[in-house]
Amino acid sequence: MNDRKRIYLSSPTMHGDEQQFVAEAFNTNWVAPLGPNVNHFEEEMAAYTKCGYAAALSAGTAAIHLGLKLLGVEQGDIVFVSSLTFSASCNPIIYEKAEPVFIDSEPDTWNMSPYALEKAFEKYPTPKAVIVVHLYGTPAKMDEILQICQRHHVPVIEDAAESLGSTYDGKYTGTFGQIGIYSFNGNKIITTSGGGMLVSNEEALVQEARVLSTQARDPARHYQHSKIGYNYRMSNVLAGIGRGQLMHLDEHLRLKKAIYTRYKEAFADIDEIAMNPLNPRGEANNWLSCMTIKEGSCVTPDLVMDALEAENIESRPIWKPMHLQPIFSEYDFFSHNEGKVSVSEDIFVRGVCLPSDIKNTEADMEKVICIVRRLFEGS
Repeated sequence: MNDRKRIYLSSPTMHGDEQQFVAEAFNTNWVAPLGPNVNHFEEEMAAYTKCGYAAALSAGTAAIHLGLKLLGVEQGDIVFVSSLTFSASCNPIIYEKAEPVFIDSEPDTWNMSPYALEKAFEKYPTPKAVIVVHLYGTPAKMDEILQICQRHHVPVIEDAAESLGSTYDGKYTGTFGQIGIYSFNGNKIITTSGGGMLVSNEEALVQEARVLSTQARDPARHYQHSKIGYNYRMSNVLAGIGRGQLMHLDEHLRLKKAIYTRYKEAFADIDEIAMNPLNPRGEANNWLSCMTIKEGSCVTPDLVMDALEAENIESRPIWKPMHLQPIFSEYDFFSHNEGKVSVSEDIFVRGVCLPSDIKNTEADMEKVICIVRRLFEGS
């Protein structure tokens, strides 16, 4: 049995302030969905991100699903979505029996390629929505993507599940599209254990999200329903955790940036290693720090992950692109690279997510760095 300290990829960091709000929920017996913590968490998130309005939900996936519903996505509709992402970004498209069309990344930020997006519009001129993912907390090229979508009169859902606190041209990710979503899963930059948020500058959309997420009950004394709803509302207890976490978001952002900077400086002299690129027009939250290995190197991502795991250190592969997933193999994909391996596949094949836990000590970071460096120095 390995008795060495576990170094995590990105685990929750509690500060104690969360307990105050959770205790209040228990003391008032307000532990069910809805309640003061939910209301305040929505208000505080809206104030922090300047998003306009917010609805606290059970998961980021639920937020994407409701976002699609709010935009009228139905069976047979086309929805463009980033390919290099987690499946939660596109599973809700299938919930509605719509058809995902996957868009490749571009190499500058690893996010949706405007060039590939333009190609998709040439074949599918009238998609119902575009879902843009800010991968690993790095903002996408939102000006180019929004210009394309506005020209085609297609609304944008921003999947900012990984990028809370990131900015592009001084504006927070999640607030550019008609609808934005955040995730508070256990490994995100702040957590509610499990939960998410739907945001929009359009109050009517957020009000409708609140209705749909509480089983779409009509405003009648008896239980009456005129449309299908969902049990997607966040609990008052979890919202209390989120309120305490939000108080420390800026601190988390500073620590995440320090981790990325530490890796970048430590590997600067190794030609075979490149850190994930950042968008110069914004500030990334550096949710996960990732590296890619130069093609042809004797060191592979599996070797790196195996060496780290042997020392009880958690790492992770880059997301496997959705267009390569068996469940999505029948759907169309538009590549950024004409006649060559797609950008998203290339990143997946050569990439590793490094330990990015803000509780990592200098000794922890040095241990990870030394293990990785030894692999390349000995290759």
